Amino acid sequence: MKTASTVAAAILAFGIAACGGPSPEAEVEANAEAPAVEVAEEMVLYTTNYPLAYFAERIGGDRVRVEFPVPAGVDPAYWTPSPEQVSAYQGADLILLNGAGYEGWVAKTSLPESKLVNTSSGFEDLYVVAEDAVVHTHGPEGEHEHENVAFTTWLDPELAIEQARAIRDALAERLPGAEADLQAGIEALEADLMAIDARIEAWATALGGQAVLASHPVYQYLARRYELNLRAVHFEPDEVPTPSGWRDLAALMQGHAADWMLWEANPLDETRQRLASDYGVGSVVFAPTGNRPASGDYMDAMRANVAALEALPAS
Repeated sequence: MKTASTVAAAILAFGIAACGGPSPEAEVEANAEAPAVEVAEEMVLYTTNYPLAYFAERIGGDRVRVEFPVPAGVDPAYWTPSPEQVSAYQGADLILLNGAGYEGWVAKTSLPESKLVNTSSGFEDLYVVAEDAVVHTHGPEGEHEHENVAFTTWLDPELAIEQARAIRDALAERLPGAEADLQAGIEALEADLMAIDARIEAWATALGGQAVLASHPVYQYLARRYELNLRAVHFEPDEVPTPSGWRDLAALMQGHAADWMLWEANPLDETRQRLASDYGVGSVVFAPTGNRPASGDYMDAMRANVAALEALPAS
């Protein structure tokens, strides 16, 4: 945290004299007796994804300045900061990590250990282990691999709350006297997350184990939390699936006849239309919100996700 600045308040002493103005000695004495006012500057936090930035803002309020430098339209899980951005991370008061293998660049970068907060380290035993690895392209980030541990932990609201509590605890250690404000912030955040949780649980219960498809393997924690019968392919919303991709879908649907596919973003019209006409599969967007939404905030995006699920017709 930056050193607090001291602001001296000038107090004018007025005396009644023949000329009517205060003497220089009176002004010096008044200034010497003026009390110092401590103006605390905000704590600077750097995060590696948008959910953590949102949680930190909700919990820390005016006591923190949260920086999330990943450009719009880029998946933070496959982003690498520039040397200048690494320097900015190094200069932060705290660096909030998602963990679960989310930030591949961190292992290759020198960051101050004392500033790192792995928000998911408290539930490493609950990480979802991926069964296979698939190498493919993913927008401007280029080629990447899905393997080992699934990292979209925040899509389980209960785990998101655990991550938020880790942020609260880290701030409480460094902001003595702020405990009440931090607690008020996290309680309000938890209430919002649990409201989302209740709505998804009600939808999943009504779904009753029906098969669901995912365009991409990013919904593992969502599927586990709500016991969804979900299988994933490897389709990108901004690309038409390859012939082999369509064949993979057809093979999967032989034993997993789903009516709906979850997408990270709106798929191309050509893809949407072929899914509906050739496979009888509708498309619904459930945005993971690893990056900032185009409008609104994290809770707005999650409420939109839930509303999209609730709008699906019963099979």
